[in-house]
Amino acid sequence: MKNKSVKIKGTFFLLMCILLIGSINAQEFGFGFGFDDEESGSQGSMNNPLNVSINGEVSASLLGYIDDFSKGMDHTRLGDIFSGRLNFSARTSVADGIINLRLMPAAMPVSIDEAYVRIFFDSFDITAGLRKLTWGKADSLGPLDVINPLDTSVIYTVMADQSNIMGIKIARPLVHASFWIGQFSKIEGVFIPNFEGHGIAKTGRWADSRMEMLTDSPLPITISEPDTSTLDYAQFGIRFTTTVGSSDIGAQYYYGRLPQPSIEFTIIPSLPMSQVQALILYNPYHQLGFDYAQILYGFNVRAELAFNITEDLSGDDGSVYNPSMAWSLGFDRDIAWGINLNLQAAQSIILMHDKLGSDNPASVSSGNFDIEGGLPLTATRMTALVSRKFLRDELELRAALVWGIEDMDFVFMPALVWTKDDIRLAFSGGFFAGDTDGQLGQYRDNNFLKISVTYTF
Repeated sequence: MKNKSVKIKGTFFLLMCILLIGSINAQEFGFGFGFDDEESGSQGSMNNPLNVSINGEVSASLLGYIDDFSKGMDHTRLGDIFSGRLNFSARTSVADGIINLRLMPAAMPVSIDEAYVRIFFDSFDITAGLRKLTWGKADSLGPLDVINPLDTSVIYTVMADQSNIMGIKIARPLVHASFWIGQFSKIEGVFIPNFEGHGIAKTGRWADSRMEMLTDSPLPITISEPDTSTLDYAQFGIRFTTTVGSSDIGAQYYYGRLPQPSIEFTIIPSLPMSQVQALILYNPYHQLGFDYAQILYGFNVRAELAFNITEDLSGDDGSVYNPSMAWSLGFDRDIAWGINLNLQAAQSIILMHDKLGSDNPASVSSGNFDIEGGLPLTATRMTALVSRKFLRDELELRAALVWGIEDMDFVFMPALVWTKDDIRLAFSGGFFAGDTDGQLGQYRDNNFLKISVTYTF
């Protein structure tokens, strides 16, 4: 699986380089410096100059877990200190090319974060390559933002001192097209030739409790995963957005695979005990969604509604997620004394909830195990971000709270951020509490502190 993913990314990287070189050759190195036609030797380079830019950032950070501190220095690790990004772009009036590299002191020190080519045709443009897209209008994780999976193992450590979720998205190879209708309406289409689910840790500190059951089961389990690089796992979607009066509205249809894995168990009788075959599945589904945004009485209001239709229309297939509804509603506003409040409520509702089976691993042998067994009818989260800037906006104090209402758990992430010119210094942390069976409470031993300094160029 990983080798194939690397090959796919490598192919797009090679395609990107070829197209960029071809674009530069076509422009005969016309960088828009205003040379005369006779001096440059190219009429085309004057009419369509090429602009090239390079930027990026270099970061140093220390991340430590309070649980490790209590065990002594011989158990404490501060992780990789260095990280960086290099962003390259080349643009003309008819096309642009982007290559964004991520730098990490790991087994693969340089990886492609995004790499794509975009071509413009008046009111139409088309993009191909590795890209991160945002659909929907929610500030944080909304039900309509379905194009890119997430690296769930770094959500909290990355978001502790940032508010942009692009850093936790996984770029996907895709073809994306946009067509503008007048000045206020747009139709988008996207095609993704293969599939990748959320990056979910199965072991270690950030392992999800529902995936850990595969290693904690009393029965011997053999785990297998499907090949998701084929066209059988292709996905596509279409989205329409427009402005009516002071309201921005949108509607979309998407066919794809749910990014959270499911599991299909098969019992293989043998001596001295039965063997269990666990097949990781990614359920296909259809999504119909709507979104809305408007400024009302000083509140920047945003709302999303989604209907997710899976193949388990009877609700009793334990290896397939039930159909569901999901919504989010939020706003941001400066409330008083320079304090800004960003508040969002989000909820998912499991349809045919009464048909769910058991979540007890022992029920595998009876065939009654359900991937959603034991989950409540609704899962509701409140996300609040409060921030205040001081010292001519150079110093920012902020705090984020994510609260799981049904699970009665939460994570609290305070941060102090100082920004001066191109330097950013941040002190932040993450503190979990609540029911250990909850989605947030399961990480209550993962309380952490983080210090980072970033230079942007």
